[in-house]
Amino acid sequence: MALKAIIYKATVQLSDIDRGVYGDHPLTIARHPSETDERMLIRLLAFALNVPADDAGGTLEFAKDMWDADEPALWQKDLTGQIISHWIEVGQPDEKRLLRTTSRVGCVSVYSFASSTPVWWKAVESKLTRAQNLTVWQIPSEQSRSLAALAQRTMELQVTVQDGAIWIGDGTRSIEVSPVRLFGKS
Repeated sequence: MALKAIIYKATVQLSDIDRGVYGDHPLTIARHPSETDERMLIRLLAFALNVPADDAGGTLEFAKDMWDADEPALWQKDLTGQIISHWIEVGQPDEKRLLRTTSRVGCVSVYSFASSTPVWWKAVESKLTRAQNLTVWQIPSEQSRSLAALAQRTMELQVTVQDGAIWIGDGTRSIEVSPVRLFGKS
């Protein structure tokens, strides 16, 4: 019998001073049986860092990347639900997938968090230089592991972004995350 997803509920209170984006976002996250708390929290972080100020260009949604190889971790589709304007990967996707995606999507972001990120990036960097709509971020592995401690079946998280620094807290703990841009425009 196949294992089922574990459902997590999160309310993300976002204060992104850098982008001028504020709001409360109630989220339901289906965590694949093989997904770790660390990866799930990186998906939440990617959501907070990319959620649009309004839904005029479509909403940012969790996709089914762990279930469906043709989907990313998150995506933003237009209001018709047909055109993907932002494709967000979590982990270390291969360069063929990234090049194929950048050719058909407006914006592609990658959030890599494993300690092997430098090795992965060195192997794919030269193959991705023509991808003008790609941004690759490295979340330092010690910071991503710290985020895993915030995982609860029901979470209330506060995310503050100011001057490039990110703080994520749950009322009792606060973790600073400092993503490093490996590739792409600011």
